[in-house]
Amino acid sequence: MKKGIIFLLLLFSIQHTVAQRNVILLIADDLGTDYLGCYEDAQDTVDLPNIRTLVKRGVRFQNAHSNPVCSATRASILTGRYGFRTGVGGIVGGVGGSNQLPISEITIPQLLALYKPAIAKANIGKWHLHQPNPAANLMNPLTLGYDRYEGPFIGQLPSYTNWTKYTNGQASTVTHYATSENIDNAVSWLKTIDNKQFFLWIGFNAPHAPLHLPPANLHHYTNLSGTAPDIRNNPKSYFKAMLQSLDTEIGRLFDSLKVINKYDSTDFIFIGDNGNTSVTAQISDTSRAKGTVYQYGIHVPFIIAGPSVVQPGRASSQLVNVADIFATTLELMGDTAWRNNIPTNKPVDAKSILPILKNKNVAIRPWAFSENFKLIPDESDAKAIRNLDYKIIKFDNGKQEFYHLATDPGELNNLLTGNMNAEAITNYQYLCASLSSLLGSTAFCNASLSVNNNLSGVNEIAYPNPFIDFIQIDQSYLYCSIQLTNINGTVIYSGKEIDKQNFSAIPAGIYFLNSTTGIPFQVKLVKIK
Repeated sequence: MKKGIIFLLLLFSIQHTVAQRNVILLIADDLGTDYLGCYEDAQDTVDLPNIRTLVKRGVRFQNAHSNPVCSATRASILTGRYGFRTGVGGIVGGVGGSNQLPISEITIPQLLALYKPAIAKANIGKWHLHQPNPAANLMNPLTLGYDRYEGPFIGQLPSYTNWTKYTNGQASTVTHYATSENIDNAVSWLKTIDNKQFFLWIGFNAPHAPLHLPPANLHHYTNLSGTAPDIRNNPKSYFKAMLQSLDTEIGRLFDSLKVINKYDSTDFIFIGDNGNTSVTAQISDTSRAKGTVYQYGIHVPFIIAGPSVVQPGRASSQLVNVADIFATTLELMGDTAWRNNIPTNKPVDAKSILPILKNKNVAIRPWAFSENFKLIPDESDAKAIRNLDYKIIKFDNGKQEFYHLATDPGELNNLLTGNMNAEAITNYQYLCASLSSLLGSTAFCNASLSVNNNLSGVNEIAYPNPFIDFIQIDQSYLYCSIQLTNINGTVIYSGKEIDKQNFSAIPAGIYFLNSTTGIPFQVKLVKIK
């Protein structure tokens, strides 16, 4: 019997170890999708074998959206909250400026500490959520939940081979190549935590400016001189060398994890914090690059790979937002009850991506939101909201644009300048209503737009449109048997008492009301929340 108990304890120990998941978040700085050959819109690709390994082992998200600048994206990841809630809408210390992240925010490492105090938590590399002065700010990463912070703290390095590193508040001068130093620091920390479950955030500065020639052993671009004139004349070549060097060092991280037997139990999240700058952009109108809420400024690579992914090697077209990394990380680590520790005055916008990782074909969010705002406002300050097909951009100066992304991914044809069909108007109304609900303001909605439904007059049969919970039917149609279907044709309800049904639980989106007996009709409806 004693042997049996020992065997059961051993079996439990093995199962517990296998179930334990670690998470490493890898953030590339100023990286859109168009240098990555694994993305459909790639134009000038770089050989990135280690990032390709993540694609093979995970899920590649085709419609991932960030904020258009680094500080705002990092704040949303760390807190799971949009910038208008945290106050971080621009670049801390950058042009135009931004509020710093309040230390009263609730963060991933703080919640992990509540969930399981033994979890090890480190942030290596770029911080960029606070200014380094006053000196007390240098301890903010620890105040916000990390056990260790080691990195340059600020945004742009003056040089990748001569920079100031802060380790838990203590400064030192580093002449080691920054991307390599990040990996050295990460691996050194991993070796100190024994067999603890861990969360590791690595915020690379690469491939952010200053553009330069990396160490020769990290890339294959042998025709670059590294001189200032050559960099000025060939910025994209140096950008690619920096990106390939980043990939090489990510590979060294993978190899180190294998040596210390932590690779197979680790899930990796790889993301770019915003699109490419105007200097390295692959678009003709470079004014729509980093720093704007146009697609090129906010559409970023996003890959989650590792043991938690079911049927790896997939691509998902579902909408995801950088804020979703917050909820996803917590749940990958095992904390599925994290919402219980969120105060009511700190609403969280993050949605867990776990259902997609588990290969459940579900939409985790009906729309994606991005924004840009600064302490000193300018014409790029704006809010953007999109569903799978359409997108509204509302600039803070009052200008408004509306695009059909499904046919116009480059956002060249502003639909508000011409005649819109019923589908476009319906989507405009839906997105505008969603944005109004999120921000608590309808001032930017164009009230003059009304649905001209060619199938049937909406107000003659069903109302309100958009609706939230109940659908009212004109009395003369109540004898008909009616079906409510979603945009994919799935039947949500069928019967003669649709006006008594509460549809508050179904997702927001476009629905169709059809008669199956009696007077034939079809009506398009929009559910707004």
